[in-house]
Amino acid sequence: MEEKQKFNEQNDKGDNKVPAFNLSYIFLALLAVMLINRYLFERGQLETIPYSAFLQRVEGGQVKEVTITNFKITGTFDDATKDRPQLFQTIPVNDPELVNKLKSKGVVFKGDIPNPLWESLFSWVFPLAIFYFVWMFLAKKVSQGTQGMLSMTKSKAKVYLEKDVKVKFDDVAGVDEAKEELKEIVNFLRDPKSYTRLGGHAPKGALLIGPPGTGKTLLARALAGESEVPFFSINGSEFVEMFVGLGAARVRDLFKDARKNAPCILFIDEIDALGKTRAGGFGSGSNDEKEQTLNQLLAEMDGFDTSKGVMILGATNRPEVLDPALLRAGRFDRQILVNNPDQHGRLQILRVHIKKIKIHTGLNLDRIASLTAGFSGADLANLVNEAALVATRRNADAVFEEDFTQAAERIVAGLEQKKKFMNPEEKRRIAFHEMGHATVALGLDSLDKVHKVSVIPRGIGALGYTLQRPTEDRYIIDMLELKKKVSVLLGGRASEEIFFDHVSTGASDDLVKATNITMAMVIQYGMSDKIGLASYERNQSPFLQNGINIRGPYSDQTALEVDLEVKRILDDCMLLAKKTLYENRSFVEKGVKQLLLEETLEEDMIKDLWEKDGHHVTIDSDVVILGRQKIDDLGSDTP
Repeated sequence: MEEKQKFNEQNDKGDNKVPAFNLSYIFLALLAVMLINRYLFERGQLETIPYSAFLQRVEGGQVKEVTITNFKITGTFDDATKDRPQLFQTIPVNDPELVNKLKSKGVVFKGDIPNPLWESLFSWVFPLAIFYFVWMFLAKKVSQGTQGMLSMTKSKAKVYLEKDVKVKFDDVAGVDEAKEELKEIVNFLRDPKSYTRLGGHAPKGALLIGPPGTGKTLLARALAGESEVPFFSINGSEFVEMFVGLGAARVRDLFKDARKNAPCILFIDEIDALGKTRAGGFGSGSNDEKEQTLNQLLAEMDGFDTSKGVMILGATNRPEVLDPALLRAGRFDRQILVNNPDQHGRLQILRVHIKKIKIHTGLNLDRIASLTAGFSGADLANLVNEAALVATRRNADAVFEEDFTQAAERIVAGLEQKKKFMNPEEKRRIAFHEMGHATVALGLDSLDKVHKVSVIPRGIGALGYTLQRPTEDRYIIDMLELKKKVSVLLGGRASEEIFFDHVSTGASDDLVKATNITMAMVIQYGMSDKIGLASYERNQSPFLQNGINIRGPYSDQTALEVDLEVKRILDDCMLLAKKTLYENRSFVEKGVKQLLLEETLEEDMIKDLWEKDGHHVTIDSDVVILGRQKIDDLGSDTP
């Protein structure tokens, strides 16, 4: 407790070190007092006059007495008043008659030898003192600098005192399970002794894993705020430098500071930059540096005494690359998943963020939460901010649900580009393309409902878009739904083939997405009878999805079979999309006509059109099986 109080006193001004007492401060103060006294004395009582004026005063009988030295003549006036200084000084010249003049006027005069100590003080000691203090100032700046040679081995961790951390668990929403895991750590940090009274001990460390933007760093700060202990925060990349050994030295320094200020929380963000799996064989250069730094971290975590109240937290979105030695029991004992929030969690997060903006009283947050499936906490914070900006641009008094819808579209599809000019034929083709997506989604009764269809260009390459948002959270997708997804993606291309003589480049992004889903069905999910249950996908990060399936090692024959199976599934989905469009040709044409007039069809408008002219397509059970399927009599309805 005494160490903690001392730590707080030392950090009242944001520094964790108390300046050492130095005698040079006393010397500087005395020297300053002497200079100030001398300056004030000379300015208030001593008058400096030319030598000619001095002779005139002597001739006029105004000088009472003088003191003559080799460097100056000082004396007093005989006619001094309150408004005039009594003392004077002048610089002597070679004047042999001076003594006779002083005698003739009755001036008392005497000689004096200057004080060598005083002169030495100002001619030698004073310049040296100035040089000394300048040197000390520069040395201190270098030692405190982040790139100084004297501080290269110092830890770069930012220290937040308990009074600096204002975040509490109430400020973190949508991650209730993670908060429950951390509450036990809070109790341990508040009272370590009572927590270990039965012989047990708290975990040495906890690793927060999850996708980017889910609130891992915010949870760590909230843990510090609830525990009311100092919070050391550092990024994993700050340990690694080009010089071998610096990373290990910084790890030692960081853990040394943490021990001094226990109980405390030591948080290492993006720990995968520091704790990647060590490669086999002989490394060199930066690899050696990273391994030395990791080895030092492992050693420090092994030597930690949990009874001291030091909790190590790590955060990463790439747990698969971490070294197994870092994840074993006794180091990071607990792995806490901080995943994207479900609908209830999104609703809680929205309630936290809308406190900062003015919303309409009739705002339906449940609907907004249902339309933002897959959004992380950071995405939802950005959504609320964008919605407020949308409402501000139209000079509204509050934020409405339409503002949130526009903000979500901007985040998902990009910014509208209404000024981009397209000729009528291109616009008509884009309308058929987008209505193709919407028609297949409605005809196959996809779980992702059609929210909006537009021919207004958005983002970088989207000349139009069909916005589909799930109305509920799903954690697994069956084979039929995957087939529907691929068919919806191919619906735009199928519509162009049906209603135009030639296809265009507009379906390039759709083809990429459809191929990725189909490839995953074959090599990852085991949904192909021909390929079997073997998984040929390499290990990827479960939290960094880039939409690209990386093939694992397999034979050329298997690769050929995989390619043929992917092509077969795509062909089947294309035939299914075309069948849906043929059976709903009237709906497509009426939708295109209205879309060209309105440029955007909202969900209610699409629903009204579908109720009048739409028809659901019945998918036979044989279509679900990923074998070669034919859609009979497809050409009989061709216009």
